[in-house]
Amino acid sequence: MDSSQIKHFDYIFTGTGLSALMTVYKMIQSQKFTDKSVLLLDENSKKTNDRTWCFWSEKETIWNPVILKKWDSALFANEDFRRNLGLEPYQYNQIRAVDFYNFVFEVLSKQDNITFLKEKVTDINELETHVYVGTEENRFTCNYLFNSIYTKAFVENQTGYPVLQQHFTGWFVKSANEIFNPEQATFMDFSVEQKGNTRFMYVLPTSKTEALVEYTLFSEKLLAKEDYEKEIEIYLKKLGVSQYKIQEKEHGSIPMTCFPFWKRNTKRVLNIGTAGGWTKASTGYTFKNSDKKSSKLVAYLQNENPKMAAFHKKSKFWFYDLLLLDILYRHNELGSSIFSSLFKKGNPALIFKFLDEETSLIEDLKVILKCPKKPFIKALFTVLMK
Repeated sequence: MDSSQIKHFDYIFTGTGLSALMTVYKMIQSQKFTDKSVLLLDENSKKTNDRTWCFWSEKETIWNPVILKKWDSALFANEDFRRNLGLEPYQYNQIRAVDFYNFVFEVLSKQDNITFLKEKVTDINELETHVYVGTEENRFTCNYLFNSIYTKAFVENQTGYPVLQQHFTGWFVKSANEIFNPEQATFMDFSVEQKGNTRFMYVLPTSKTEALVEYTLFSEKLLAKEDYEKEIEIYLKKLGVSQYKIQEKEHGSIPMTCFPFWKRNTKRVLNIGTAGGWTKASTGYTFKNSDKKSSKLVAYLQNENPKMAAFHKKSKFWFYDLLLLDILYRHNELGSSIFSSLFKKGNPALIFKFLDEETSLIEDLKVILKCPKKPFIKALFTVLMK
């Protein structure tokens, strides 16, 4: 293919995960980009249910059509106590990835200015006047590129910022007997054996006989597949689930780090999603952060000659996350006690507001002072001395 055959687009998205699809969907809804050509590139056609997203919200959102289940109550537990959390004014929402993909791609397919190609990106090269993108089949150029392809090496080949993983295996099970409470999600159950890590069970019941039961760790090293599944079996037995059918399985690993991904943003290239640090570093939650940042990005693109390097704004919450990750990186066994201290007597609505990065400084202190003070003071000195 010679240079005359290289097709040019106003915007190219390399990777079509959550952040990219949210952004393009909102560009369509804004009706401000109908004269702009958009290309989405991904080697995955997004036809399967490859993950589950959850988030809490106070009111209806634009994603309501794809919410599978909502809960007004959640359980927090450890080996010493159990607390039923009233979530008002929030609700906890569950979305299956395949429902989200189908919803967004149906809208995208009706837009004449948007193209999706199932192609693997092999090269990205920013030039003065445009960005060059190569795939295994074609070559393209664009004015601005939004990259959500996560490169592990950028994070793993540095020592300045701790890197943990939120890693998990989940079973969608259907039990023979009515065991689950469909009106209450299990947010974190630390009563499982910790084994020197931060380990908990996470249960999303959709009926009295059906639930997603997930074994989750916040730690540096992944486990063997059978180790996750053995713990799920033990937990199901503990719940009284003796006969059940596994309808689906999911497995994943989400990086938890305060690594400054935004420093890799340039004049014409913006890293988004996990590749751009859009995942909440201290929890691994992605949906709500991506929802907020994609809205800001769509508004930002409506400025004249936006500079991608100037999009990111660091906040106090980045520093809070850095402290927690420093603690869990050095003393991973402290996770249960830290989260338990937050939820044992803390106001659930205030904690969720804090995790959504919407609290004032006074509200921050109300949450932070619930945590064990000694490890956070040590982490503060460690971070400041770097």
